[in-house]
Amino acid sequence: MTHDRNVQRLRTGLIIAVASATSFGLSGSLARGLLDAGWSAAAAVAVRVLVAAAVLLPIAVVQLRGDWQLLRRNAALITAYGLLAVAGTQLAYFNAVRYMEVGVALLIEYTAPIPVVAWLWLRHRERPGAGTVVGGLIGLTGLVLVIDLRSGLAASWIGIAWALAAMIGAAAYFVLSAHGDGTLPGTVLAAGGLLVGGLVLLVAGAFGIVPLHFGTAPVVFRDFTVSWWVPVLTLGVVTAAFAYVSGIAATRLLGSRLASFVALFEVLAALSFAWLLLGEAPRLIQLLGGALILIGVVVVRRGELGTADQRAAQPEISAAAAGTAEPSR
Repeated sequence: MTHDRNVQRLRTGLIIAVASATSFGLSGSLARGLLDAGWSAAAAVAVRVLVAAAVLLPIAVVQLRGDWQLLRRNAALITAYGLLAVAGTQLAYFNAVRYMEVGVALLIEYTAPIPVVAWLWLRHRERPGAGTVVGGLIGLTGLVLVIDLRSGLAASWIGIAWALAAMIGAAAYFVLSAHGDGTLPGTVLAAGGLLVGGLVLLVAGAFGIVPLHFGTAPVVFRDFTVSWWVPVLTLGVVTAAFAYVSGIAATRLLGSRLASFVALFEVLAALSFAWLLLGEAPRLIQLLGGALILIGVVVVRRGELGTADQRAAQPEISAAAAGTAEPSR
């Protein structure tokens, strides 16, 4: 029965995690359309997260049911989520691509599963199993192929530092999403974090840390043109509101470690949407990398399932041993 519960929990978490990664993957192509229409990257992200916050805030208020003490008790978590997982990651990534190629910056950021595994090992004594290590190496190898760095590895130390900061922010997203005592609804965490992150981005723009340029020109994609508000709303509702809430739910079901590896699907989704919306067809080496990512996630999933069964069995073994032990004399 314990095994069946673990299987069902992992299956549900994987479905939600893939949906979240797919939603996140759509953001790049939509943002590219806005950038080509005259928007700055920081402006697109700020609008994206603030629209998402506006969508989620009414739902969050209902879920709180007037328990404002719950909000105050988790104020530090919500603030950290907004600063690190939302604003910090975006600011670091945008600054990284000013000094280095996008593919290299993405590769560094998407090594986030490594610090997640290290954190859980050092902080919570959750040593990764062999399946997790092997699957992680396979998945990260696939990531290198998907990003396809044949265009060069030119980068400055400043760019590398910013990309490493983005990686830490991405790792914080998975750790913080799984954090808490279970009383704070995921929608409340997402809404609060997105609001904090969006405001921080606006402040950063006001102080010139990142450029903020908005526009109302039509947005052109591969086979169609739409008004500017269509990608803006889609960015906010689908690639932020839904993506962050489902990402938190998936991380709480799967744990930070497995969720961080499943999130590699975002790269595959980004390639697919770029093909459909921008006409950027993936190359053969990228398809091979995608296959390795899938294999890696499957291996990690099997390793995590075995680890979950072992942890669940520990209390039962202890209880059985206590019940059969002879009384001390």
